[in-house]
Amino acid sequence: MNWSAIAPIGMLFGSNLVMNFAWYGHLKAPSRALWLAVLLSWGVAFFEYCLAVPANRIGSQTYSLAQLKTIQEVLSLTTFVLLAWFLFGQRPTANMAVGFALIATGAFFIFKAPLS
Repeated sequence: MNWSAIAPIGMLFGSNLVMNFAWYGHLKAPSRALWLAVLLSWGVAFFEYCLAVPANRIGSQTYSLAQLKTIQEVLSLTTFVLLAWFLFGQRPTANMAVGFALIATGAFFIFKAPLS
């Protein structure tokens, strides 16, 4: 594989890890003022954009927009599960596995050759 195929996946993984932290990390400190949580989340989200924008720019050389979005969504769910598990102790459940398997099935069809 070439750089434009591999780099976007790594960058989108990092981007989604940072963004999920921005969305949910503030829940570890619920006593902080909401305005502060919003401000801190926006500050963290800046770094997500620093990864996501170049990832999509580079990735568009190899992947279609639908494929890039599918990669982003699968990585968003993956990083969400990791964050929920390691930061909040919420282990993945069988129901989550089934739901994510259905989403993965949809992702398979995005990358599959056109149906005839």
